[in-house]
Amino acid sequence: MARRSPRRAAVGALAGVALLVAATGTAHAVAPPRIVIEDGVTQPVFSYADAVRERVLVESSVDSDGDGRRDLVNVDVIRPRETERGLKVPVIIDESPYYDNAGRGNESERKRYDAAGNPIKFPLFYDNYFVPRGYAFLAVDMIGTTRSDGCPTSGGAPDVLGGKAVIDWLNGRAKAYRPDGSPARATWTTGNAAMIGKSYDGTLANGVAATGVKGLKTIVPISAISGWYNYSRSHGVKYWNDEQPWLADYVDTDPPAKCAAVRQAMDEGEDDATGDYNAYWAETNYRDGTIGDVDNVRASVFAVHTVNDLNVKADHFSLWWKGLAARGVPRKVWVAQYGHIDPFDFRRDVWVRTLHRWFDHELHGIRNGIMDEPRADVEIGPNEWTTQPDWPALNAFPVTLRPGADGGLGLRPAPRGSTATFTDAPGDRGDGVTESQMVADPTAARPYRLAYVSPPLPMSARLSGTPTVNLRIKLDGPTANLTALLVDYGEDTRVDYLGRGSGIRTLDTESCHGEGTPDDDPCYRETEAVTVTSPVNVVARGWIDAQNRTSLSDPTPLTPGRYHTVRWRTLPQDYVFKPGHRIALVLAGTDADYNTETPTNAQVTVDLSGTFITVPVVLARGTAADLVAPQTMSTWQGPTEVTLPRQPRQFH
Repeated sequence: MARRSPRRAAVGALAGVALLVAATGTAHAVAPPRIVIEDGVTQPVFSYADAVRERVLVESSVDSDGDGRRDLVNVDVIRPRETERGLKVPVIIDESPYYDNAGRGNESERKRYDAAGNPIKFPLFYDNYFVPRGYAFLAVDMIGTTRSDGCPTSGGAPDVLGGKAVIDWLNGRAKAYRPDGSPARATWTTGNAAMIGKSYDGTLANGVAATGVKGLKTIVPISAISGWYNYSRSHGVKYWNDEQPWLADYVDTDPPAKCAAVRQAMDEGEDDATGDYNAYWAETNYRDGTIGDVDNVRASVFAVHTVNDLNVKADHFSLWWKGLAARGVPRKVWVAQYGHIDPFDFRRDVWVRTLHRWFDHELHGIRNGIMDEPRADVEIGPNEWTTQPDWPALNAFPVTLRPGADGGLGLRPAPRGSTATFTDAPGDRGDGVTESQMVADPTAARPYRLAYVSPPLPMSARLSGTPTVNLRIKLDGPTANLTALLVDYGEDTRVDYLGRGSGIRTLDTESCHGEGTPDDDPCYRETEAVTVTSPVNVVARGWIDAQNRTSLSDPTPLTPGRYHTVRWRTLPQDYVFKPGHRIALVLAGTDADYNTETPTNAQVTVDLSGTFITVPVVLARGTAADLVAPQTMSTWQGPTEVTLPRQPRQFH
């Protein structure tokens, strides 16, 4: 039987002792309900079927729809019945805008209510698994969605402050009401809260944590946004037009007129005409913004992100993680190879066990050793995981790869005066050149791209971190959209992150985690990894509008005919290049697959001697000189026919 620390014992103790009057009239002490801990984890001793299910409305601090009343946030609660007899429990929260539209999880589950309006179906497994173990679970409707008041703002202040109000209510700092208007007080909780969720849900967890709200002990953001400018654009290059008001409209199932004025203001604020950073984007920046800042974070963080997620791209995690590290925030991370996928669907059993231990440690104070384990779990190949002290790998060192005048990629700079040109071209559809075109046969001359390829690698090399591109260029116009791709040429089997399932296939079989009722079962369809065998893979991607090279908010057009340095970071990655493979740097203009821009038609002249990409690399042995031998002429030709699907955009 596990020993219980004094703090642990306090978790299950009651302030008083209930008395039971027997038939004889004699009072007998009844053992108070308590949390049970065995083998270092909480045990499922509370009935899920008998749990209290209720709905409350928490008063927020905002009036997002301008109706003169503070927005009320709908909170659906499930908690052990024993909390009616004095047991106090911590809280796990999934705040979401998707409960009545896209649904949650791989099976797109939605909430359901009985005829009286009480919740009977909570999406996902969190309630089924954790309520029997001594937790409450709250499914919170983001402001402007489902049963909450107000208007959604795609990451703006109402989105965040609605969730903050729920934490405040749990700790006695905000008001709440039952549907009949009577006051609702959270007398059943310890006040210790966690927020968890994937995509927008995890984004809300990041945002609320960045306010510094007291009582939020930990967050588990999965594939989550940390700054909405980075979701909509990269260094001045737009991923989507009209993204902010479109998403707000998507999650809002109320009549369109209700929040039309709010969406119009969002349309003006996002400033698609320039793609620049401004005060509007500062409000939605949780790393260094006006509502949230990573320096305010009090909660510990267990982050999960996939390096091949091209919806919520991995820079959201890497920049957030860097800020957390600088502040010394207690943290843990999983880094995987899939697209926009939840760990429940790529490492299910390990995920459930690890999450259980994390919440037990952070919310119940159980000393189970999870913080003594390696901080980072990293997937370096299909279902191939390694652990390490942190991410990126601490033993990664920078290797600078330089294009040569002969088309090679190596360690030595090209001779001074060596140049090459390409055009920021409209492509076949008029919106740029596809990545399939960019990477096909890198030895062939193409007017819309430049490609530089290394010799075969004599050993494996693992990229762990964020590459940096440095271009010395001159244009015949004021700006150009620029793309830099780091590419692996070599036959290999990889996670099919660009495919229909973003790397997973859903099966007909189920696995169950927790307890259930006829209305809410704990069973979900199992999944398996999907791989693809191919001769080429785009490893890292980076985009920039050249006039934003020194500032995201104050563009500086280039002087035509004059050389300028354009330096920026690509998306981060963790990837193993195999022996015999070749690394390539591909430079091009507008990326038709991931940019929503009008190509400039500018001719880009590249000074090869001043151009390079710096890549953080882990080698089993040797130095950079051992990795990249001097280029020698060969008859090697890359794949001439390449098909790279565009990764589907997912919300669940």
